[in-house]
Amino acid sequence: MYDNYYFIGIGGIGMSALARYFKYIGKNVSGYDRTPSALTAQLEKEGILVHYEDRPDLVPINVAKTFVIYTPAIPESLQELQFVREKGYNLCKRSRALGEIASGKDCLAVSGTHGKTTTSTLLAHIFTSGTQDGCTAFLGGISKNYGTNLLMSKGNVIVAEADEYDRSFLQLKPKIAVVTAIDADHLDIYGTHEAVKEAFAAFAGQVASDGYVVAKLGADLHTEGVKAKILHYSYNTPCDFYASDIVALEGGYFSFTLNHPGGKMTGCTVGVPGWVNVENAVAASAVALLYGVEPERIKAALASFAGVQRRFDIHVNTPKVAYIDDYAHHPKEIATAISAMREIFAGRHLTGIFQPHLYTRTRDFADEFAAALSGLDSLIMLPIYPARELPIEGVNSEMILSKVTIADKTLVEKAALMDTIKSRNIDCLVTFGAGDIDRFIPQIEEYLKNV
Repeated sequence: MYDNYYFIGIGGIGMSALARYFKYIGKNVSGYDRTPSALTAQLEKEGILVHYEDRPDLVPINVAKTFVIYTPAIPESLQELQFVREKGYNLCKRSRALGEIASGKDCLAVSGTHGKTTTSTLLAHIFTSGTQDGCTAFLGGISKNYGTNLLMSKGNVIVAEADEYDRSFLQLKPKIAVVTAIDADHLDIYGTHEAVKEAFAAFAGQVASDGYVVAKLGADLHTEGVKAKILHYSYNTPCDFYASDIVALEGGYFSFTLNHPGGKMTGCTVGVPGWVNVENAVAASAVALLYGVEPERIKAALASFAGVQRRFDIHVNTPKVAYIDDYAHHPKEIATAISAMREIFAGRHLTGIFQPHLYTRTRDFADEFAAALSGLDSLIMLPIYPARELPIEGVNSEMILSKVTIADKTLVEKAALMDTIKSRNIDCLVTFGAGDIDRFIPQIEEYLKNV
């Protein structure tokens, strides 16, 4: 029906996957984003037109043949958004578009306040490398196995990262759903932790009665109204799906036995380091096993998994210096990443660079951020990345920094970051944040490779 698909906020990770999908099926795809990025540059290489100025005149003029998809992160004041509404374009949020695509398919949805990107990408890799029909996958990160956040297949399986922001995941009706964590987050949307829990319960309640909800053991999932069978997974606590016989290998990797209701998968390894990826592997394997994928094919896929860009992403690892980048922007994610680094780089001096994401998240979790970051040896803080928010009086990075208990801590502007790094004797460095800190990755990597 529609020839043109226009994206407002096309550079977002979820939006770009949808843009690629419609380009793949032969539609004319274009869009707007506020700033150029590596992702928008790649979209342009793939033949998608992207512009970076708020220009209503660049929206396709054929209203009847154009469908507009927008992200809730876009401000209502954006001229293009106002224009398409005034002119009567058919439009919807990203989440509804994904829900429509997934409708009628076997949707395997991975939700959770953290862990969902790696788990869903690993699940997609299991199906792509381990089954005849593969899967279509909409991912929240760039798979390092495939170099994209969209996988396409003619089969009936869709793997989707189910985003809780703006209650987006309520547009999905999965056959199997994973719940990795239900921590307090996005309180600018939900207001309270209890409201977050209610949204996850509603999401689980949309799984059909002949389906499954695979929840992390200990996640406070309200089960009233859930029709599907509820199963649990864990890193190493006995339940429906869990790891045992865990052996630490060189470089932070692990071997383990995966226990499941049908038996055991011995000698498993994951192709990326860190104990948390054993937990992610248990969750992804649980879904694949429930869907009927052969255990040996799952085992092979786990071993060949290359990870996700910006998820515990090791850029430099020599005896002299190591550099890891991680998307972590919630206190628990930061604490988990630091825990993994302490195992992999035992005895090393750990310097962290953290860019807080959102004023509201900084305000709501300043104490928790400070506690997590105090697990570093040295801390370099950047100003808050505002994303979709306006400043809040009295809320700044100093709120966190003042409560960090380590002595070696400092706040610098982005313009001074590289000089600050160069002034230090870096041993092991990690960058944390969901803002634009990733723009520094190439510079940091290039410098540390040559020190």
